[in-house]
Amino acid sequence: MLETKQLIIKRFERLFYPRAIGIVGASYNPAGGGYFVEIMKDRFRKPIYIFNPRLKGQKLYGLEVHGSILEIPEDKPIDYVIIGVPAKIVPKILNEIGQKKVPFVTIFASGYSEIGNESLEKEVLDIAKKYNIRIIGPNCLGVYNPEAGLYIGRAQSKKAGNFGAVLQSGGLAVNVAQLADAYGVEVSKMISVGNAIDLAHPDFLEYFLHDTRTAFIGLYLENLKTLQNGRRFMKAAKECNLNRKPVILWRAGYGEATKKAIMSHTGGLAGNNKIWEAVAKQTGCSLVNNSVELATLASAFKLIHLPSSRNIGLIGIGGGSTIEAGDTLEKYGLKIPKLTEKTSDKMSRFLNDVNTNFANPIDLGAQGALPHIYYRTILTLDKDPNISAIIFVKDPERFKNLEDSLVGKLGFEKGTDLNKSFIKYIGKAKRICKKPMICVMLKISEGFEEYKSRYKFKLRLLNRNVPVFESFDLAGKVLDSMNKYREFLQKHGKYPRN
Repeated sequence: MLETKQLIIKRFERLFYPRAIGIVGASYNPAGGGYFVEIMKDRFRKPIYIFNPRLKGQKLYGLEVHGSILEIPEDKPIDYVIIGVPAKIVPKILNEIGQKKVPFVTIFASGYSEIGNESLEKEVLDIAKKYNIRIIGPNCLGVYNPEAGLYIGRAQSKKAGNFGAVLQSGGLAVNVAQLADAYGVEVSKMISVGNAIDLAHPDFLEYFLHDTRTAFIGLYLENLKTLQNGRRFMKAAKECNLNRKPVILWRAGYGEATKKAIMSHTGGLAGNNKIWEAVAKQTGCSLVNNSVELATLASAFKLIHLPSSRNIGLIGIGGGSTIEAGDTLEKYGLKIPKLTEKTSDKMSRFLNDVNTNFANPIDLGAQGALPHIYYRTILTLDKDPNISAIIFVKDPERFKNLEDSLVGKLGFEKGTDLNKSFIKYIGKAKRICKKPMICVMLKISEGFEEYKSRYKFKLRLLNRNVPVFESFDLAGKVLDSMNKYREFLQKHGKYPRN
């Protein structure tokens, strides 16, 4: 197994950590090759060679433009080339790349089997096979690896994390990377594979299984074109999941219009929904329906450990919203059990019995505005043997009005910052508590000040490893998925850890 691991890692070393890259179709036009020159020019720290016979000898962003890759001397190896020219020119370019012995290419252009041009696709594959070139694409953006300085979008984070991802859509790859970042998740490696006529999801799942920099994996999958790819996918996904590298699967194609779009986008059939639900059950993948669900589940896998049961303790403010939360969470198979008598007794010592409810779900009423009360409530719930995870509700956009009303009361002085105070106490609780904690940050009203307060609160909590979601639905979906994953591990004797 060790040899297999070493071979797989070595096979992709020159793709993810190239000694030099090439970009074909370079220009100032922010499309085709020009787009990749623009996003890579100040970030990739190793040699970048750019090519366009019409601009040969000119300078582009300070880089010399070459007419062909064959002009680059033998002692200057190139490991990865992005081909940003129209589909019909690709075979000629690929022949030259093969003569240069480049092992990996991304083909940016569309125009192959997805529009019925099977002969051009076959020609491209034949040339690649002749020269032992591995293809990412066509119709994709290629590789994002911030550690190596490889990017597929403008303004992408330079911070490397532990989230690996494979997506068939280039636009969605850029969106998911930025959305994940907004939920406190940074990318280790992300690959936009497009039509996936050569390298596909199974290849990169096999790599991620052994990549020490990747701890959890996100997939956007429109289709797996061959039976062999399907079998490899099943095997690799299951191995990743059993090895505590959870796989989050966004499988597109639930509607008839979507299925037609997939045919024209990546040239494959979407497949039956029931089949994919069975695949997820067999392999342990967590199914999600959109990019937000993918990013939030990735955030949870990064920031908290798996809950040991479906029993949650819920802290709310206000009876109606607490009931709304309970109804929504139970819809996802989560349980809100009765607290032990010992827990209720503890709470009665610091909570008064006016406008509060000590039962689970807990309604703190007006006392929910006091950070130290929130802190003691969380700690008390954490000790309850009936509870495996804690969800608490907070509405930071109300902090400003509360600050004004609390001045001169209960020790609150003018200038009190409730946002900072709550973060201090919740952060302290996070360091002490043994059970997963999730914050649901509700949006009550809209406006710049309200948005700013929510943003500051979310950012500070994420920095303290507390996931923050904007709705009970997201929190319910995330905890349901994490429990399903735990149940999968238990079924195979992998939980708890040996």
